[in-house]
Amino acid sequence: MVVLQMMKHAWNGYVTYAWGSNELRPISHTGHSASIFGRGSMGATVVDALSTLKLMGMNEEFERGRKWVAQNLNFNQASDISVFEMTIRFLGGLLSAYALSGEEVFKVKAKELGDKLLPAFNTPTGIPWAMVNLASGSGHNWGWASGGCSILAEFGTLHLEFVYLSHITGNQVYAKKVHRVREVVDQVQKPNGLYPNYLNPRTGVWGSQHVSLGALGDSFYEYLLKSWIMSGKMDKKARDMYDKAVEAIERMLVQRSRKSNLTYLAEYKYGRLEHKMDHLACFTAGMFALGAKESKNEKHYLQLGAELANTCHEAYKRTATGIGPESFRFEGNAEAVAIRNNERYYILRPEVIEGWFYMWRFTRDSKYRDWAWEAAQNIEKHCRVDGGYSGIRDVTNPNVAHDDVQQSFFLAETLKYLYMIFSDDSLLPLDKWVINTEAHPLPVIGKAELPGGVHS
Repeated sequence: MVVLQMMKHAWNGYVTYAWGSNELRPISHTGHSASIFGRGSMGATVVDALSTLKLMGMNEEFERGRKWVAQNLNFNQASDISVFEMTIRFLGGLLSAYALSGEEVFKVKAKELGDKLLPAFNTPTGIPWAMVNLASGSGHNWGWASGGCSILAEFGTLHLEFVYLSHITGNQVYAKKVHRVREVVDQVQKPNGLYPNYLNPRTGVWGSQHVSLGALGDSFYEYLLKSWIMSGKMDKKARDMYDKAVEAIERMLVQRSRKSNLTYLAEYKYGRLEHKMDHLACFTAGMFALGAKESKNEKHYLQLGAELANTCHEAYKRTATGIGPESFRFEGNAEAVAIRNNERYYILRPEVIEGWFYMWRFTRDSKYRDWAWEAAQNIEKHCRVDGGYSGIRDVTNPNVAHDDVQQSFFLAETLKYLYMIFSDDSLLPLDKWVINTEAHPLPVIGKAELPGGVHS
């Protein structure tokens, strides 16, 4: 299978040239690390790839990863790391590897990391800092974030991992922290029913009035829905918050282009709409499909998901490479295209394919598989290099320039969604598993029967 071969090429490049580093520079044949991981080498790609290796049956590779985690993964470094990224990639990766394999080492390491992240929640409101120092426990927010605020997508995307960690360890401290976050955002006044992207962790007051389902906002909404699913649909508060947020999103942000009537999600900035949609926001096609069941209007939300999935496909179709840009706009005669130079790049992101995966599962319309196959071929054609896969700097230029970074999420998400869309539903039934925002499957608590004789 082509996708399996892609995973082997990406993994082998990392093993050969960057083993133990966070990520790979596939052209330079060296390790790479982004500031989100702090200063140390913590093998982000190893941990992020584990659940994909397991699902693809790459058992030797999985075992190599397990051994590295057991012998080398440690969080004892005096380094500031992103709480959000460490949660979705590392904590999510370890918890998923544990759920899929039953190997105790993953649970042990997940608890170690969970304990290291707890000090981030030591704020007057309980809304966590964006960054925490793994050694000292001191926290702070990004210097560029509005008025010292925490970011909605970051503090709102910890719920699944912390609740599942409490579930498997029997220690409720992790779940309590994220339930507190939920309480704060539930109680604060929502302008127009919307959640702005910034919240001050000292005062509990919103920062600048910017609302987005792309960068800064995206996975907060996804986790409301998925928290309800993970709870076996017992967490009614999460579902209620999701439904109300979706009503506000439809009222304020869902737009249709003049020329081709393409449905897209605009951003709300300081009282007006910006007619731009991020590649990141293409996950919403899958979210609306996943949330359609047990909504007031199942057919309507499946249709909305289908329309957004189609728009994201148009963003792919309308480039010289057949790969969509980081952001695309609807301005003047421009529809679903990147207008600005700094929005034309592609860093191996998964969200468009993620949307098609859910649409395939819920509609069985073969066009979603066709689109995924086109995307896989175009990624293979334009992003494959001798040492792995690289992002590209301008999707509108057929003569591609590579950025020389193989992001860990390419193995965790992009290749996993490509694999799952062509697999049988029994590989990962969505009534038993919920997929975190880094594509790490976690069990629906109380329903999952796990391989290796482990039961949730």
